[in-house]
Amino acid sequence: MNKKAHTLLLVLMLAVFSILTGCSSSEETSGNTKKTIKFMHLWPAGSSKQQNKIVTDIIKQYETDHKDIKVEVEVLDNEQYKNKIKVLSSSNELPDVGFTWAAGYLEPFVKGELFAPLDDVLDGGLKESFVAGTTEAFAIKGKTYGLPLELNIAPIYYNKSIFAKYNLEVPETYEEFQTIVKTLAAKGVAPIALGNKDRWTGSLWYMYLADRIGGSEVLTKAIDRTGSFEDPALKTAAEEIQKLVDEKGFIKGFNGLSNDEGKSEFMNEKAAMYLMGSWELPNFTTNEEIAQEFKDNIGYFKFPVVEGGKGDINSWVGGPGVGMFVSENSKVKDDAKDFVKFFVEKWGEQSVTNAGVIPATKVDTAKVDLPKLYIDVLTDLNNASNLTLFADVQMNASVAETHLNLIQSLFGKEVTPDDYVKQHEEALSKE
Repeated sequence: MNKKAHTLLLVLMLAVFSILTGCSSSEETSGNTKKTIKFMHLWPAGSSKQQNKIVTDIIKQYETDHKDIKVEVEVLDNEQYKNKIKVLSSSNELPDVGFTWAAGYLEPFVKGELFAPLDDVLDGGLKESFVAGTTEAFAIKGKTYGLPLELNIAPIYYNKSIFAKYNLEVPETYEEFQTIVKTLAAKGVAPIALGNKDRWTGSLWYMYLADRIGGSEVLTKAIDRTGSFEDPALKTAAEEIQKLVDEKGFIKGFNGLSNDEGKSEFMNEKAAMYLMGSWELPNFTTNEEIAQEFKDNIGYFKFPVVEGGKGDINSWVGGPGVGMFVSENSKVKDDAKDFVKFFVEKWGEQSVTNAGVIPATKVDTAKVDLPKLYIDVLTDLNNASNLTLFADVQMNASVAETHLNLIQSLFGKEVTPDDYVKQHEEALSKE
């Protein structure tokens, strides 16, 4: 009996020791007081080296400032990320913090009550640090569910040498712009590079005309149903597109060319102008594979105002890229919100200089060392009166497809301006 008792006592002691050492190990590795914020993002070190480094540095700084917090990171590429987020959302297991896109992408998560409202994070001055119109792209029914990190606007790039050769000056009014188009076309020079096979490229031109003729809200209201697509300004904008086509404003075959094919006409100096997002800035500033002589020859201007129109020259077409969300069901929601606020602020300070990415927050151009073209774009962003999100991003998937098809038909003169606005209105009214 004694031997059995000793054996039993030894087993019990070993079990207790095992439990104690397990607790000790757990306390040692986690500190027993540390809270974990699970964070998923889509900038792997391989394909997005600079962004990944910034993220890593921000996390290290946050953990240094918050000894009780551990940020656990998972990194996936773009498509893997989107797929995994879908899987996690279906099982209600989203990370505490992750990335989302605006408008149509965001909506299902909000309807499913998976994303937390972040308006309290914006209070206290953070809201004012964002470029006008950027946080609104992540708002649904008056509440903000994402804080944007990236931003793109669409200026009209132009070739200074071609302008100088024909004594052309940067236009401030649309009438001056039309004179430039007619002058170049008469000289046998393609005024505008456009690859409209991709369709969204032509939408940029339409959106700006709608803005300059009807004001910054006319298109957005037509899409969100507080207005109508049969607003006279939207029909007039369609008419102006077809006038540009008639005036040979775009390169030959534009409706059958991809954006890359259309852009090559501008890059090869066969077209004088090119309307495109600011993601093209590296090609005109820092891309070492492109001749410096060409880069020095590129400028940009704002889409001109239309005489008698309601638009403001400081109103831009564009949109934010990814933004940060906080899971509504996070067990560390308050800490996750604090981390997101910290991240957004630090990202804004580093993204342009370290990664060539324009942030959604305003940048003090006096404190950054960048090519002049970047400085000019950032200055204009800081002074932006409005930012209208890309039309197809504002729409749901089926309406967006209708819009893009109609854009191509409009440029190809396969639909009248009357039918163009009517078919948009019919598609939107079925939502």
